Amino acid sequence: MSGHSKWATIKHKKGAADAKRGKIFSKLSKEMMVVAKQGGGDPGKNPSLRALLQKAKSVNMPGENIERAIKKGTGELEGVTFEEVVYEGYIGGGVGLIVKVLTDNKNRAAAEIRHIFSKHGTSFAGQGAVTRGFDRKGQIFVDASSINEDKLMDIVLEAGADDMSRDGDEFEILTDPAKFTAVMEALEKAGIKTDESGISQVPQTYVPISDKQIATSNMKFVSDLEDNDDVQNVYTNMDVSDEILKELEKE
Repeated sequence: MSGHSKWATIKHKKGAADAKRGKIFSKLSKEMMVVAKQGGGDPGKNPSLRALLQKAKSVNMPGENIERAIKKGTGELEGVTFEEVVYEGYIGGGVGLIVKVLTDNKNRAAAEIRHIFSKHGTSFAGQGAVTRGFDRKGQIFVDASSINEDKLMDIVLEAGADDMSRDGDEFEILTDPAKFTAVMEALEKAGIKTDESGISQVPQTYVPISDKQIATSNMKFVSDLEDNDDVQNVYTNMDVSDEILKELEKE
């Protein structure tokens, strides 16, 4: 999404990505358990699991972690049952926020997420208030310096992608969720590495933020949510200006 990849780059440069590596593995393991339980442990027959394996590979998740998560999902090893819950609301500047949670205790998760919202001066919105402005899409980022734009576009469109555009230093590829795996496989076959990929909630329109204080506050809000063990993903329609991102990168 617009602004997303640039923001992720800043976090990586600050070392936050490495610091949270263990948390990333934990969240991926949890999601693998869920999709393996729903669709089986064979990635050849389970596109959702196949997509997660691609994501795990991109963050260098250890093979033993992956195998253990899949076996817990299929019942070969004892595991925990997780439920998916979605919370939504509005934050600074009228930005919409969607929080995807996987939890073994919905009451605890609701209380913790509500506390984070309250701490940042807001509360949950009604169901569908924010999500109706987002589309579920496969979203793939590729380093723009690693490949010719026309060549990449030919590969992904041939594989069934909906669209491709430049987003800062990266190309953003959008697909129908059903075509996501085919596009990822085409990229892998062509030897093209992805910076980030997954099934995402992509905003239909964006809310531009040019106020540094609002941008900083919103990013702290999202970071606090991401630090919660039950939170899998946070999606926003926030588009932070390049000028503010450059300022934040220096801090």
